[in-house]
Amino acid sequence: MSKWLLRGVVFATAMVIVRLLQGVLINASPQNAMWFSITLVAVFTIAVFIWGYVDGGADARRNPDPDRRADLAMTWLLAGLFAGVVSGAVSWIIGLFYKSIYVEALLNELTTFAAFTALLMFLAAVAGVTLGRWLVDRKAPPVTRHDHVGDERADTDVFAAVNAGTPSEDTEKTGPVEIPDQHNK
Repeated sequence: MSKWLLRGVVFATAMVIVRLLQGVLINASPQNAMWFSITLVAVFTIAVFIWGYVDGGADARRNPDPDRRADLAMTWLLAGLFAGVVSGAVSWIIGLFYKSIYVEALLNELTTFAAFTALLMFLAAVAGVTLGRWLVDRKAPPVTRHDHVGDERADTDVFAAVNAGTPSEDTEKTGPVEIPDQHNK
């Protein structure tokens, strides 16, 4: 199972549980609906952040060179998209049989709710990854680079290529350009 699929399945399941709990709690106490919703989404977000933090720290320890690290942003984006679409579809199916869960039409669940879940997961996980990597990197020794002096800019230094073989002083001056009259044709 790939990394993004594992995270997607875990958090799709977690989001379905959040929505089921939300439905039960709101039906039990409608005046506290906002607090229940905010608290459940915050708990979900904290769980995603913690997993992202662990991912970032483990990746930074495994690969001290930042250029060689895994693309965890794409991993978490795919996981968020998967979790959003799957949890929306599963919630909609549950909503057909269990009327206490708050679901919309299938199209809304697969687009709007999926996008919300994906964005929530992506932002929380990337923040966790960033913090995890930063905490490892600030205590790590400097990375030893195994390349030659000047190679890091050899193919991208545009000014070195342009300035090669040209006189150091500009001898050609520019002046006004005459534009032919367009109306006399």
